[in-house]
Amino acid sequence: MGAIGLLFSGAALFLNSLMLLGKAEEKSVAFFNILVGALQVITPLYLIITSDQSNWSMFNNGAVFLFGFTYLYLGATILKGYDSTGLGWYSLWVAMMALVYAVVFYIQENDALNALIWVMWAFLWCLFYLSSALKKPYEAYIGRVAFVQSWVTLTLPSLFMLLDIWQVAKLQQIWIYVCLASSVYFAVEAILFFKGRKQEQLQELAQ
Repeated sequence: MGAIGLLFSGAALFLNSLMLLGKAEEKSVAFFNILVGALQVITPLYLIITSDQSNWSMFNNGAVFLFGFTYLYLGATILKGYDSTGLGWYSLWVAMMALVYAVVFYIQENDALNALIWVMWAFLWCLFYLSSALKKPYEAYIGRVAFVQSWVTLTLPSLFMLLDIWQVAKLQQIWIYVCLASSVYFAVEAILFFKGRKQEQLQELAQ
């Protein structure tokens, strides 16, 4: 995915995280999702048409569609008031595709950092599946995960790419640790979130 696409994906995910946390109004965020989704459908189409049509080019450019259709689907679901189950099941499918990309980057490209980032994205899409398809009330937790990922996996890496320093070995090593630290944060937040929910349920039963 190109640096500009990553940058605006970061912006969309940042706004989506604020929406999940109750800080941003749904329809205003949905409109931005439509804009970014359209960008990330048109751009890979152009790149595929102008590429050498090799399997690897198609594989790399095809990854952008996973984001583009997610943003378009989310934006349309909110603006039109559709039930979110379709979006949720699509998110599960994308989560599985993200794991495929992670494996390919790790095995074929020997790229541990991009593999780790794809695993993190798979985790986030899986959370969207739980929330949208299974109607699990996990918005507060998902919002926190999305907020961190909007910066760690999208916005900052895209800025590093634009500054032409993303491929610096030292930075890549540091960013692996940043991603691992973020994953530990997600685990700790999950424990605290579900512990808090359990306490709330016990209090409701006591009343």
